[in-house]
Amino acid sequence: MKTDLYQKITNQIVAELEKGVRPWVKPWSAEHTAGRITRPLRANGIPYNGINVLMLWSAAIEGYAAPIWMTYKQASELKAQVRKGEHGSLVVYADKMIRTETDKATGEEAERAIPFLKGYTVFNVEQIDGLPSHYYGKPALHVDGIERIERAEAFFAATGATIQHGGHMAYYNISQDFVQMPPFESFRGAESYYATLAHEATHWTRHGSRLDREFGRKRFGDEGYAMEELVAELGSAFVCADLDLTPQLRADHAAYIGSWIKALKNDKRAIFAASSHAQRAADYLNGLQPNTDERQGEAEAA
Repeated sequence: MKTDLYQKITNQIVAELEKGVRPWVKPWSAEHTAGRITRPLRANGIPYNGINVLMLWSAAIEGYAAPIWMTYKQASELKAQVRKGEHGSLVVYADKMIRTETDKATGEEAERAIPFLKGYTVFNVEQIDGLPSHYYGKPALHVDGIERIERAEAFFAATGATIQHGGHMAYYNISQDFVQMPPFESFRGAESYYATLAHEATHWTRHGSRLDREFGRKRFGDEGYAMEELVAELGSAFVCADLDLTPQLRADHAAYIGSWIKALKNDKRAIFAASSHAQRAADYLNGLQPNTDERQGEAEAA
């Protein structure tokens, strides 16, 4: 009996949420030897996207500081060896099969593409002996002060979003199309401010003139509202990883965990959809940056 990859991955994430843990933030809370985790990278240096980011971040909790992952075959081609007893981590990609069907009414044949997931196993380079030394490089440990971070300032300025400051609430007003942020000085630190801004900037991408994202939201706190908040949380984590910032847990978002668990249990593809929308939002924000190099990786699960 074939493994249902959608269900397997959904169950893993639901299990974390039921513990009160958000797996897309957990890596930065761990006693991680390098201090922070960046986006996971393939053997060729191209970052993973979407659901695979969440899966490999969760796997990195085992204590891996290096961000690079590769297959057993890739390691062998580099004359390296996965250590005996090491367990790999699952990643997935979307594929499709073409099925020819006959219309019962007309007798005509037509081809139909049926999407499905394929999974394969990768190992962190710290599970592999004998690789060239540059594969074992670790993210540099650094601590940012409360001063503004120039790269983050430039990133959000380049989006062109209208960002207003004042009050004590952070939110996106879709009817007037602006992001509201508390004063910079009111945050615990610079990274907390930019992580919150990344969350609201992800909401900003849902406007009809941008990604036109809508989950059938009808009222505050309904399932569509919770789904958009999940997209914004994931989008913020992806953007923070791109900017080498530490994402922050916002206490006011803990109330959504129950709604996320319900949504994921009701639909095994929900976390894939949320990850895909979050990836599109992060890509959209990155695409607004000057001199952005577009990087294309393998097809990711939608």
